[in-house]
Amino acid sequence: MNYIWLFLIITSFIFAAINATMADVVDAMLKSSQQAVLVAFSLIGIMSFWLGIVKIAKTSGLIKTFSKIIAPLMQIVFKDIKKDSDAFSNIALNFSANALGLANAATPFGIKAMQDLQKENIKDKETATNSMCTLLAMNTAGFQLVPTSVLAVLSAAGAHNPAEIILPVLIVTTISFFSAIIISKTLEKVF
Repeated sequence: MNYIWLFLIITSFIFAAINATMADVVDAMLKSSQQAVLVAFSLIGIMSFWLGIVKIAKTSGLIKTFSKIIAPLMQIVFKDIKKDSDAFSNIALNFSANALGLANAATPFGIKAMQDLQKENIKDKETATNSMCTLLAMNTAGFQLVPTSVLAVLSAAGAHNPAEIILPVLIVTTISFFSAIIISKTLEKVF
């Protein structure tokens, strides 16, 4: 990927030199860098807020309650996980963080859930279990109720109504989430 970016940058400078538009390229670089910093700072606030909410939910036991509520559904999806497994609460945390649009917060919970699933993997430590593959598919599909990061970026970029993307994002991520589960479960039977 780095080579692609390097190629694009070098190519843009070559064409800017050929077309005598180097000043425009440098100006665009400076403006884009400034915009990137503004977007990053605007993300800090919203990410801190939602990460705090997730931390409070975890500390107060709300996540444990949520995990108990979704446990019957999780046991349908993850049939080979023991009922008292720590993986369920980490999967619930991962799912909650993804649903709130906090992919950065979801990643550590997903990694911890994978580690818990690996502990239960007694057949072959070198091969992912069906539950691991399903979790990976679900996490990659990234179901989102509130696309927090996208809303923050749109807001920082000056969008007039960033909330108008919530319904389309909900529809698309719901379809991709259930498609990931269905495909994972179908391939589970094949392989």
